[in-house]
Amino acid sequence: MYYIIFLLAFLVSIIIAPFYIKFARRMKLGQNILEYVGEHKTKQGTPTMGGVIFIIPTIIVSLFFLKSNVTIPLLCLCVFLAYSIVGFLDDYIKIKFKRNLGLRPYQKILFQLLIAIIVAIFIYKHDLLRAVYIPFTTIKIDFGWLIIPYVILVFLATTNSVNLTDGLDGLAGGVSCVFFVCISLVSAIYLTHVSELQSEYITQMQNLNVIGFAVSGSLLGFLIFNFYPAKIFMGDTGSLALGALIASICLMNGTSLYIPILGFLFVLSSLSVIIQVLYYKKTKKRIFLMAPFHHHLEHKGMYETKIVFIYIVLTILIGISIIGLLGVL
Repeated sequence: MYYIIFLLAFLVSIIIAPFYIKFARRMKLGQNILEYVGEHKTKQGTPTMGGVIFIIPTIIVSLFFLKSNVTIPLLCLCVFLAYSIVGFLDDYIKIKFKRNLGLRPYQKILFQLLIAIIVAIFIYKHDLLRAVYIPFTTIKIDFGWLIIPYVILVFLATTNSVNLTDGLDGLAGGVSCVFFVCISLVSAIYLTHVSELQSEYITQMQNLNVIGFAVSGSLLGFLIFNFYPAKIFMGDTGSLALGALIASICLMNGTSLYIPILGFLFVLSSLSVIIQVLYYKKTKKRIFLMAPFHHHLEHKGMYETKIVFIYIVLTILIGISIIGLLGVL
Protein backbone atom coordinates (compact mmCIF):
# COMPACT_ATOMS: atom_id res chain seq x y z
CA MET A 1 0.00 0.00 0.00
CA TYR A 2 2.84 2.38 0.81
CA TYR A 3 4.07 2.53 -2.78
CA ILE A 4 0.53 3.49 -3.91
CA ILE A 5 0.52 6.33 -1.37
CA PHE A 6 3.95 7.43 -2.58
CA LEU A 7 2.93 7.43 -6.26
CA LEU A 8 -0.40 9.16 -5.68
CA ALA A 9 1.25 11.95 -3.65
CA PHE A 10 3.88 12.28 -6.37
CA LEU A 11 1.22 12.66 -9.07
CA VAL A 12 -0.77 15.24 -7.09
CA SER A 13 2.42 17.19 -6.49
CA ILE A 14 3.47 17.36 -10.16
CA ILE A 15 -0.08 18.38 -11.13
CA ILE A 16 -0.14 21.21 -8.60
CA ALA A 17 3.40 22.49 -9.27
CA PRO A 18 2.98 24.15 -12.71
CA PHE A 19 -0.15 26.00 -11.59
CA TYR A 20 1.50 27.27 -8.42
CA ILE A 21 4.69 28.34 -10.24
CA LYS A 22 2.59 30.29 -12.75
CA PHE A 23 0.61 31.86 -9.90
CA ALA A 24 3.78 32.75 -7.95
CA ARG A 25 5.28 34.47 -10.97
CA ARG A 26 2.11 36.42 -11.59
CA MET A 27 2.01 37.52 -7.94
CA LYS A 28 5.77 38.30 -8.05
CA LEU A 29 6.57 36.02 -5.14
CA GLY A 30 10.28 36.17 -5.96
CA GLN A 31 13.12 35.16 -3.66
CA ASN A 32 15.54 37.82 -2.43
CA ILE A 33 19.08 36.43 -2.67
CA LEU A 34 21.66 37.23 0.00
CA GLU A 35 24.30 39.58 -1.40
CA TYR A 36 27.22 37.61 0.03
CA VAL A 37 26.20 34.41 -1.79
CA GLY A 38 27.64 35.55 -5.09
CA GLU A 39 27.16 32.20 -6.81
CA HIS A 40 23.38 32.63 -6.53
CA LYS A 41 22.94 36.06 -8.08
CA THR A 42 21.23 34.58 -11.13
CA LYS A 43 18.55 33.07 -8.85
CA GLN A 44 17.24 36.48 -7.81
CA GLY A 45 13.49 36.61 -8.32
CA THR A 46 12.93 32.84 -8.57
CA PRO A 47 9.43 32.11 -7.19
CA THR A 48 9.44 30.99 -3.56
CA MET A 49 6.99 29.71 -0.93
CA GLY A 50 6.86 26.54 -3.01
CA GLY A 51 6.44 24.38 0.06
CA VAL A 52 2.71 24.37 -0.70
CA ILE A 53 3.52 22.07 -3.65
CA PHE A 54 4.34 19.21 -1.27
CA ILE A 55 2.39 20.32 1.81
CA ILE A 56 -1.04 20.16 0.11
CA PRO A 57 -0.57 16.69 -1.48
CA THR A 58 0.88 15.31 1.76
CA ILE A 59 -2.15 16.38 3.78
CA ILE A 60 -4.73 15.34 1.16
CA VAL A 61 -3.25 11.91 0.43
CA SER A 62 -2.54 11.18 4.10
CA LEU A 63 -6.10 11.98 5.14
CA PHE A 64 -7.43 9.71 2.40
CA PHE A 65 -5.38 6.69 3.52
CA LEU A 66 -5.39 7.08 7.33
CA LYS A 67 -7.11 4.23 9.14
CA SER A 68 -8.91 4.34 12.50
CA ASN A 69 -7.08 5.71 15.56
CA VAL A 70 -5.91 8.89 13.90
CA THR A 71 -5.21 11.14 16.91
CA ILE A 72 -1.41 10.97 16.65
CA PRO A 73 -1.13 11.30 12.85
CA LEU A 74 -3.63 14.18 12.83
CA LEU A 75 -1.57 15.98 15.46
CA CYS A 76 1.53 15.52 13.30
CA LEU A 77 -0.27 16.95 10.27
CA CYS A 78 -1.50 19.91 12.36
CA VAL A 79 2.07 20.60 13.50
CA PHE A 80 3.24 20.27 9.88
CA LEU A 81 0.66 22.86 8.84
CA ALA A 82 1.32 25.15 11.82
CA TYR A 83 5.04 25.37 11.12
CA SER A 84 4.33 25.97 7.43
CA ILE A 85 2.19 28.96 8.44
CA VAL A 86 5.09 30.35 10.51
CA GLY A 87 7.35 29.87 7.48
CA PHE A 88 4.75 31.46 5.22
CA LEU A 89 4.66 34.58 7.41
CA ASP A 90 8.46 34.73 7.31
CA ASP A 91 8.53 34.40 3.51
CA TYR A 92 5.70 36.89 3.02
CA ILE A 93 7.44 39.59 5.08
CA LYS A 94 10.64 39.10 3.08
CA ILE A 95 8.78 39.52 -0.21
CA LYS A 96 6.49 42.31 0.96
CA PHE A 97 9.33 44.49 2.24
CA LYS A 98 11.95 43.21 -0.27
CA ARG A 99 14.47 42.23 2.37
CA ASN A 100 16.30 39.09 3.53
CA LEU A 101 14.96 39.35 7.07
CA GLY A 102 11.41 38.16 7.57
CA LEU A 103 10.21 37.36 11.08
CA ARG A 104 12.79 38.31 13.67
CA PRO A 105 14.67 35.34 15.19
CA TYR A 106 12.95 35.69 18.56
CA GLN A 107 9.53 35.74 16.85
CA LYS A 108 10.26 32.52 14.93
CA ILE A 109 11.63 30.82 18.05
CA LEU A 110 8.60 31.92 20.07
CA PHE A 111 6.18 30.39 17.55
CA GLN A 112 8.25 27.21 17.29
CA LEU A 113 8.55 26.96 21.06
CA LEU A 114 4.82 27.32 21.63
CA ILE A 115 3.97 24.52 19.19
CA ALA A 116 6.75 22.30 20.57
CA ILE A 117 5.49 22.72 24.14
CA ILE A 118 1.99 21.61 23.10
CA VAL A 119 3.42 18.47 21.47
CA ALA A 120 5.70 17.83 24.47
CA ILE A 121 2.77 17.88 26.90
CA PHE A 122 0.77 15.55 24.63
CA ILE A 123 3.65 13.05 24.48
CA TYR A 124 4.23 13.26 28.25
CA LYS A 125 0.61 12.30 28.90
CA HIS A 126 0.88 9.11 26.81
CA ASP A 127 3.06 6.39 28.32
CA LEU A 128 3.86 4.62 25.05
CA LEU A 129 5.02 7.85 23.40
CA ARG A 130 7.44 8.75 26.22
CA ALA A 131 9.65 5.78 25.38
CA VAL A 132 12.48 6.24 22.87
CA TYR A 133 14.32 3.48 21.01
CA ILE A 134 18.05 3.18 21.54
CA PRO A 135 19.42 3.11 17.97
CA PHE A 136 20.07 -0.33 16.48
CA THR A 137 18.30 -2.11 19.34
CA THR A 138 14.71 -2.90 20.33
CA ILE A 139 15.32 -1.42 23.78
CA LYS A 140 13.16 1.59 24.69
CA ILE A 141 13.85 4.08 27.46
CA ASP A 142 11.04 5.96 29.18
CA PHE A 143 12.19 9.57 29.58
CA GLY A 144 9.52 10.36 32.16
CA TRP A 145 9.13 14.12 32.73
CA LEU A 146 12.43 14.72 30.91
CA ILE A 147 10.55 14.03 27.70
CA ILE A 148 9.20 17.60 27.80
CA PRO A 149 12.54 19.44 27.47
CA TYR A 150 13.74 16.67 25.16
CA VAL A 151 10.82 17.17 22.75
CA ILE A 152 11.36 20.93 22.73
CA LEU A 153 15.08 20.46 22.00
CA VAL A 154 14.37 18.02 19.16
CA PHE A 155 11.85 20.39 17.58
CA LEU A 156 14.05 23.47 17.71
CA ALA A 157 17.17 21.62 16.57
CA THR A 158 15.50 19.72 13.73
CA THR A 159 13.41 22.54 12.27
CA ASN A 160 16.30 24.98 12.24
CA SER A 161 18.75 22.39 10.89
CA VAL A 162 16.49 21.60 7.93
CA ASN A 163 15.94 25.33 7.43
CA LEU A 164 19.71 25.94 7.28
CA THR A 165 20.14 23.08 4.81
CA ASP A 166 17.75 24.73 2.38
CA GLY A 167 20.45 26.71 0.58
CA LEU A 168 20.97 24.90 -2.73
CA ASP A 169 18.55 23.75 -5.43
CA GLY A 170 17.13 20.39 -4.40
CA LEU A 171 19.27 20.03 -1.27
CA ALA A 172 16.81 20.16 1.64
CA GLY A 173 14.04 18.55 -0.44
CA GLY A 174 16.27 15.73 -1.69
CA VAL A 175 17.73 14.84 1.70
CA SER A 176 14.29 15.09 3.35
CA CYS A 177 12.72 12.83 0.71
CA VAL A 178 15.25 10.10 1.45
CA PHE A 179 14.95 10.68 5.20
CA PHE A 180 11.18 10.16 5.26
CA VAL A 181 11.35 6.95 3.22
CA CYS A 182 14.09 5.50 5.43
CA ILE A 183 12.61 6.49 8.78
CA SER A 184 9.25 5.04 7.71
CA LEU A 185 10.97 1.75 6.87
CA VAL A 186 12.79 1.84 10.22
CA SER A 187 9.43 2.33 11.95
CA ALA A 188 7.93 -0.56 9.98
CA ILE A 189 10.77 -2.83 11.17
CA TYR A 190 10.19 -1.84 14.79
CA LEU A 191 6.47 -2.52 14.45
CA THR A 192 7.25 -6.20 13.80
CA HIS A 193 8.58 -6.37 17.38
CA VAL A 194 5.55 -4.73 19.00
CA SER A 195 3.11 -6.94 20.92
CA GLU A 196 -0.20 -7.60 19.19
CA LEU A 197 -1.87 -6.50 22.43
CA GLN A 198 -0.89 -2.95 21.48
CA SER A 199 -2.97 -3.04 18.30
CA GLU A 200 -4.16 0.55 18.70
CA TYR A 201 -0.55 1.73 19.00
CA ILE A 202 0.41 -0.29 15.92
CA THR A 203 -2.37 1.31 13.86
CA GLN A 204 -1.29 4.80 14.93
CA MET A 205 2.33 4.07 13.95
CA GLN A 206 1.24 2.64 10.60
CA ASN A 207 -0.66 5.85 10.02
CA LEU A 208 2.56 7.79 10.67
CA ASN A 209 4.21 5.66 7.97
CA VAL A 210 1.38 6.69 5.64
CA ILE A 211 2.32 10.32 6.23
CA GLY A 212 6.01 9.49 5.76
CA PHE A 213 5.46 7.97 2.33
CA ALA A 214 2.98 10.67 1.34
CA VAL A 215 5.43 13.47 2.06
CA SER A 216 8.32 11.65 0.36
CA GLY A 217 6.24 11.16 -2.78
CA SER A 218 5.13 14.79 -2.69
CA LEU A 219 8.74 15.91 -2.26
CA LEU A 220 9.86 13.87 -5.26
CA GLY A 221 7.25 15.65 -7.37
CA PHE A 222 8.41 19.00 -6.00
CA LEU A 223 12.05 18.17 -6.74
CA ILE A 224 11.32 17.88 -10.46
CA PHE A 225 10.83 21.64 -10.37
CA ASN A 226 13.33 22.37 -7.59
CA PHE A 227 16.47 20.65 -8.87
CA TYR A 228 19.03 22.90 -10.53
CA PRO A 229 18.15 25.24 -12.14
CA ALA A 230 15.20 25.59 -9.77
CA LYS A 231 11.93 26.93 -11.11
CA ILE A 232 10.64 27.24 -7.56
CA PHE A 233 12.07 27.41 -4.02
CA MET A 234 10.34 25.85 -1.01
CA GLY A 235 11.10 28.86 1.20
CA ASP A 236 10.68 28.78 4.96
CA THR A 237 7.09 27.75 4.19
CA GLY A 238 8.47 24.37 3.21
CA SER A 239 11.71 23.99 5.20
CA LEU A 240 10.20 24.74 8.62
CA ALA A 241 7.27 22.43 7.85
CA LEU A 242 9.62 19.60 6.85
CA GLY A 243 11.73 19.97 9.97
CA ALA A 244 8.61 19.97 12.14
CA LEU A 245 7.22 16.86 10.46
CA ILE A 246 10.52 15.02 10.85
CA ALA A 247 10.56 15.90 14.55
CA SER A 248 6.87 15.02 15.02
CA ILE A 249 6.98 11.62 13.35
CA CYS A 250 10.25 10.55 14.98
CA LEU A 251 9.14 11.67 18.43
CA MET A 252 5.81 9.90 18.09
CA ASN A 253 7.18 6.58 16.80
CA GLY A 254 10.16 6.50 19.16
CA THR A 255 12.89 6.91 16.52
CA SER A 256 14.00 10.44 17.47
CA LEU A 257 17.54 9.30 18.33
CA TYR A 258 17.91 8.34 14.67
CA ILE A 259 17.47 11.96 13.58
CA PRO A 260 21.15 12.95 14.08
CA ILE A 261 22.25 9.69 12.42
CA LEU A 262 20.00 9.52 9.38
CA GLY A 263 19.85 13.31 9.29
CA PHE A 264 23.60 13.72 9.72
CA LEU A 265 23.76 16.25 6.90
CA PHE A 266 21.11 18.37 8.60
CA VAL A 267 23.28 18.27 11.72
CA LEU A 268 26.31 19.24 9.63
CA SER A 269 24.52 22.40 8.51
CA SER A 270 23.77 23.47 12.08
CA LEU A 271 27.13 22.51 13.53
CA SER A 272 29.05 24.34 10.82
CA VAL A 273 27.09 27.53 11.58
CA ILE A 274 27.52 27.19 15.36
CA ILE A 275 31.26 26.47 15.05
CA GLN A 276 31.73 29.35 12.62
CA VAL A 277 29.95 31.87 14.85
CA LEU A 278 31.67 30.79 18.08
CA TYR A 279 35.12 30.68 16.49
CA TYR A 280 34.66 34.07 14.85
CA LYS A 281 33.52 35.69 18.09
CA LYS A 282 36.61 34.37 19.83
CA THR A 283 39.28 34.91 17.14
CA LYS A 284 37.69 37.21 14.53
CA LYS A 285 38.67 34.53 12.01
CA ARG A 286 36.62 31.97 10.10
CA ILE A 287 37.05 28.21 9.93
CA PHE A 288 34.84 27.83 6.85
CA LEU A 289 34.82 30.09 3.81
CA MET A 290 31.09 30.35 4.48
CA ALA A 291 28.54 28.54 6.63
CA PRO A 292 26.48 26.36 6.39
CA PHE A 293 28.98 23.81 5.11
CA HIS A 294 27.39 23.40 1.66
CA HIS A 295 28.20 27.06 0.93
CA HIS A 296 31.79 26.42 2.02
CA LEU A 297 31.99 23.67 -0.60
CA GLU A 298 30.59 26.09 -3.18
CA HIS A 299 33.26 28.66 -2.37
CA LYS A 300 35.87 25.89 -2.72
CA GLY A 301 34.74 25.55 -6.34
CA MET A 302 32.45 22.51 -6.14
CA TYR A 303 29.43 22.65 -8.44
CA GLU A 304 26.05 23.03 -6.77
CA THR A 305 24.66 19.92 -8.48
CA LYS A 306 27.60 17.84 -7.26
CA ILE A 307 27.12 18.96 -3.65
CA VAL A 308 23.41 18.08 -3.78
CA PHE A 309 24.20 14.70 -5.36
CA ILE A 310 26.75 13.89 -2.64
CA TYR A 311 24.37 14.91 0.18
CA ILE A 312 21.54 12.79 -1.20
CA VAL A 313 23.72 9.75 -1.90
CA LEU A 314 25.29 9.92 1.57
CA THR A 315 21.81 10.03 3.14
CA ILE A 316 20.76 7.02 1.05
CA LEU A 317 23.87 5.08 2.15
CA ILE A 318 23.28 5.95 5.81
CA GLY A 319 19.64 4.91 5.46
CA ILE A 320 20.53 1.59 3.83
CA SER A 321 23.08 0.91 6.58
CA ILE A 322 20.56 1.61 9.33
CA ILE A 323 17.89 -0.57 7.74
CA GLY A 324 20.42 -3.33 7.09
CA LEU A 325 21.59 -3.36 10.71
CA LEU A 326 18.01 -3.31 12.00
CA GLY A 327 17.08 -6.15 9.66
CA VAL A 328 19.18 -8.59 11.69
CA LEU A 329 17.37 -7.82 14.97
